Amino acid sequence: MTQVTPSTPINQVDVLCIDDDEIVLRTLTRLLEVNGLSVIVCDNPQSALTLFKNHEFGLIISDMRMPVMNGAEFLEKARALAPDTQRILLTGYADIQTTLAAVNQGQINGYIQKPWQNDLLLRSIRDSLEKFALKKQNQKLEAQVKAQNQELLELNNSLEQRVEKRTLQIKQVLKKLEDANEREKQEHKSTVELLYNFVNANPYLDGNKAQNIANTCTQIALYLNLSQKSIDLAPMAGYLAQIGLLAMDPDLYKKPVNRLSEQQRKTFYTHPSTAQLMLMPAIHLHDLSDAIYYQFERFNGNGMPKGLAGNDIPIGAMVLGLARDYWDAFEQSNASDEKQRHDDALESVKLYSGSFYHPKIVRALEASHAKLHEQKSSAGSVLICNAHELKEQMVLGHALHSHTGIMLLPKGHVFGSKSIEKLQQLESKKPTPFRIMVKTAK
Repeated sequence: MTQVTPSTPINQVDVLCIDDDEIVLRTLTRLLEVNGLSVIVCDNPQSALTLFKNHEFGLIISDMRMPVMNGAEFLEKARALAPDTQRILLTGYADIQTTLAAVNQGQINGYIQKPWQNDLLLRSIRDSLEKFALKKQNQKLEAQVKAQNQELLELNNSLEQRVEKRTLQIKQVLKKLEDANEREKQEHKSTVELLYNFVNANPYLDGNKAQNIANTCTQIALYLNLSQKSIDLAPMAGYLAQIGLLAMDPDLYKKPVNRLSEQQRKTFYTHPSTAQLMLMPAIHLHDLSDAIYYQFERFNGNGMPKGLAGNDIPIGAMVLGLARDYWDAFEQSNASDEKQRHDDALESVKLYSGSFYHPKIVRALEASHAKLHEQKSSAGSVLICNAHELKEQMVLGHALHSHTGIMLLPKGHVFGSKSIEKLQQLESKKPTPFRIMVKTAK
């Protein structure tokens, strides 16, 4: 059996010739073979129909007048068995009416009158075989398209499943990152609060000033529309700007810097370097450490410790430096009115815009100036107060001792009216007020 494919040349496709006249069959065979075509002949329609079980033909050439079954009837049956096979009917002049019936009944593709002209017959044969080959090619293409569509459908379904699975995985990863980020924020906050409590507990360092600096850093960072990381960093830098002083002699910081000797001032300005060493083990506070380390750099490059200038100075350090100097100027103002002290502080730092401070940071401070004395901070888990500032339900954060070392109250004591009154009586007899560390009220 010759297997026909779309790429099979037409001279390799079999042609079936049916006629009860042996001379006609020999003539057709000779004509087709001379022109390079493959031909199979049969002298009766019934036998020809059995050939379709194991054979595929590109073309059938059938005589019209045959015993038992005429050509129109045969071609109708052949079309049912092989609808793609082309069909040509050989007819005589007298068969014109039956030929027309065959066109409708057998749906023949063409007819040739006897006696035929070889050129006309060969042209019809070749046209029919080419049409058959085109049909086969179209069928293959349709099958390929159908198979590709099915593959595409399966791919889309698989892709949707993979996308859905991947989306779920991404959501899970994002959730883990969010959880990790939240834990990191809590670790940052806890570390900063712990260190801030040390600052606040030192009798020569002003915890309230640290809170004010932190608030100012936050306001500037928000106005500048910095990254969320920088905004989170800003108040932490304010709280811990003085942390390095804890490792120094109190004589260096219990009085204003302008009252220190030259050598003392040089030592004092090394406290950011000390802070950097103190914070070095806390890798997650690296950016915070940099902000504190470079807080005394100046925009014009005349600062310390590296003499950095302009945008080479970390933004967190520039914000911290301006906020710190603002509150230093606030403390040094001689005005009795608090609002006027804020105005004096602002005018003081504005004088150095473009030299000590980045102009855009000064503008941010000026834009948020009205909020500076309104904002309150809750940083630090421990508050420092004296006996007259105690309120009922406050919780003692650390054990309270007398000046001789005797424990007066244990850690965790919940203050009531009697214990507050007793401490106030004791405090009135002391040369300096108590520094009582308390937690927020229950």
